[in-house]
Amino acid sequence: MDTAQTVAILLNFLREEIKKTGLHKAVLGLSGGIDSAVVCALCAGALGADNVRALCLPYKTSHPESEAHARLCAETYGVPYQVIEITPQIDAYFEHTEPDAPPLRRGNKMARERMAILYDHSAKLGGLVVGTSNKTELLLGYGTQHGDLASALNPIGDIYKTDIFALAGRLKVPEPIIKKTPSADLWAGQSDEAELGYTYARIDELLAELIDRRISERALKEKYDPVFVDKIITLVKKSQFKRRLPLIAKLSARTIDREFRYPRDWGV
Repeated sequence: MDTAQTVAILLNFLREEIKKTGLHKAVLGLSGGIDSAVVCALCAGALGADNVRALCLPYKTSHPESEAHARLCAETYGVPYQVIEITPQIDAYFEHTEPDAPPLRRGNKMARERMAILYDHSAKLGGLVVGTSNKTELLLGYGTQHGDLASALNPIGDIYKTDIFALAGRLKVPEPIIKKTPSADLWAGQSDEAELGYTYARIDELLAELIDRRISERALKEKYDPVFVDKIITLVKKSQFKRRLPLIAKLSARTIDREFRYPRDWGV
């Protein structure tokens, strides 16, 4: 990946797409991880730091390092930020209605609560919520629908996780953020690669062949462990519903997301 060219394209993307809406601000969540740090850097470069608002939204079990790195990122790029605890509303829901809910459900609730707060602040500030999910996460469905996968626009959704590291270097993301183990920090000790069962490097290599080069499943199984290939393809297929608009029952001649899906901007 040509990182200089990629950065130039993404800066223009953010400027133009936000301008089309008649708005000029961006709102994003800072997790303390590399993806949101890259997006923060891009937004600041495209719009100016004063036109970006970053929110750090920790839960009581969030690692203290996550908030520290979120602050470090915001301060590095001069972006105004705010820390808002989500513990009270999350605990109020589960303690009174679902005390035995497993970590996955709790993590999904946290992700959706964070996105609800981001959208509330976007309305308050007159800006758009900018997404921070990379291509690997989107293809695997590794995210929460209407949670971290939700946004008005996403500058890094076509960049594999392994390429995010190169982009972070170009954008001068602080070293502690680049070097940390990737984690959604939804519960204590959680790590992306441990949860997925494979390294991002290995997953991205396979995804690039499967998605970008359209290598057949049969050929891929001759090159990689068939169990690995089956698992990744299954994840991609099972998460397809997360990558599309809500499915609308067809009743008319021109149904949204079928016939009525022009690749144009209608303006404001």
